[in-house]
Amino acid sequence: MKHRHLFAAAAAIALAVGAATAVADIVIPANIAAAVANPDRPQADRDRDPARKPAEVLAFAGVQPGARVLELIPGGGYFTRLLSVAVGPSAHVTEAVPQIGGPDASVKGVDPTPQFPNISVVAFTPAAVSAAAPFDLVWTSQNYHDLHLTRLHLDVVGLDKLIYASLKPGGIFFIEDHAALAGTGATAPDKLHRIDEDFVKQEVESVGFRLVGESNVRNPADARTVIVFDPSIRGHTDQFLLKFQKPA
Repeated sequence: MKHRHLFAAAAAIALAVGAATAVADIVIPANIAAAVANPDRPQADRDRDPARKPAEVLAFAGVQPGARVLELIPGGGYFTRLLSVAVGPSAHVTEAVPQIGGPDASVKGVDPTPQFPNISVVAFTPAAVSAAAPFDLVWTSQNYHDLHLTRLHLDVVGLDKLIYASLKPGGIFFIEDHAALAGTGATAPDKLHRIDEDFVKQEVESVGFRLVGESNVRNPADARTVIVFDPSIRGHTDQFLLKFQKPA
């Protein structure tokens, strides 16, 4: 489920493991600057930009012109439209939408329009994803934890293997999500709609990915013990960005 993302103005993003740079010092590539400034973006998306810092997030993920992107559980398409312009008209964004609806993983997608023509929607199933592969980038924002909801009965390691197989050598798997307390493993998604960052690292790396970037953009005011929908923290949760790479 997608929610607003809080970045402190003086926070930093690690562009490689162990190396950090201030948000203000990040160089935003022209393709990403154009995507954020695109006048065809809905005003509702623009209103969310100060909290979600899309230019910095896209730059962290390394979104390149010409890239083929798979976006998992796109929701209302906030990042879909940004990715569409950032990769350019010669590239493509494939949205994988879940077959099980509800408040956690609503069945939505952004249909192609004259303003965003390089978009298509497929079912989030192994067959559909494999048929649309290969990809340069797999993107999921604020919904990796949803894959661990017990009511969905998903084999998440199996899904990670599918993502690994669907990426080109050297391809990137980008994950942004709400942080849970360390040590909570896979228990937090059902209770809090959060997930333990270290658990995600271990799970994704177990299928062959290598962690090549992580954020140190944190909100210390979030105790990470209440559900993300709680009015006291909604829109201001502590979140992490992780960048994994399939070896070339």
